[in-house]
Amino acid sequence: MNVKTNLAAKQRNLGGDIVSIEPTANLAAAAKLLSTHRIGAVVILGAEGRLSGILSERDIVRALSEHGAAALNFPVAQVMTRNVAICTADESVASIMERMTAGKFRHMPVVVDGQLTGLISIGDVVKHRVQEIETESEAMRDYIRTA
Repeated sequence: MNVKTNLAAKQRNLGGDIVSIEPTANLAAAAKLLSTHRIGAVVILGAEGRLSGILSERDIVRALSEHGAAALNFPVAQVMTRNVAICTADESVASIMERMTAGKFRHMPVVVDGQLTGLISIGDVVKHRVQEIETESEAMRDYIRTA
């Protein structure tokens, strides 16, 4: 299965909205956005809707740890991860899982022709893998019953 198929299933179940925030917004607004949407990361969109970065819960915790509550007034651009690992819709879910595991990150923007088209999370990847294992297991059980 590729990322495109995974995103299509996700969008059928959850809707197709990509939660984003501007780089000038402060961390308090970003934290509220994460909490409201019950998500672990938000993409940062700059001019013309281009991906500028990503901000995760970890980024916020790190900023609070280093600067205290004053960090909540920092602009998102000051704290966000700028060097964002991205993927395309044609990549396999298995390759995304490997990249996320190796890079120790949990969210990956999906970019097609320079435009952000989705966000895939480690939760999405794990859900896919569990479904894949369940399907294989059921097929094995059916094979054994008919043998």
